[in-house]
Amino acid sequence: MSVMQLVAEYLIAALLVLGGAFALVGSWGLAKLPSLMTRLHGSTKATTLGVGSCLIASMIYFPVFADTYSAHELLITLFLFITAPVAAHMVAKAHLHRQRRGLDGERADDIPDEVPPPAQGGWATFDGAR
Repeated sequence: MSVMQLVAEYLIAALLVLGGAFALVGSWGLAKLPSLMTRLHGSTKATTLGVGSCLIASMIYFPVFADTYSAHELLITLFLFITAPVAAHMVAKAHLHRQRRGLDGERADDIPDEVPPPAQGGWATFDGAR
C-alpha cells in the first residue's frame, strides 16, 4: 500500500465520521427542536453537510482504490447544495404566510411586521396577506 492510499484512507475515514456526525446532529435537531423554523436548520444545514461529506469521501475513494472516476457523486453534491437552501427558503416562506394568516392557531395581530411593507405594495413576502 502506497503512502497516497494510506493518506486517502485516513481522509475518507475522517470524512465519513464527520458526515455521520453531521447527519446525526441534523436528525436529532429535526426530531427535538420545538418549532418549524428551528427544525428547518437541522434538516437543511447539518444533514446537507453530512451527506455532502459522505459524497466527497466517495469521490476520493473510487479514483484512488478502484481506478475509476464518475461524475455522479459530484453532480449529486452540486444538486444537493443547490436545492436544499431553495427548499428551506420555500418552506420558511410558506410558514410565514400561514402564521400571518392565523392558520396555525395564532391571531394574525400577534405577529408584528419585522419590516413594514411600502405603502404602494410590492413587498413579496406578505403581499395580499392582510
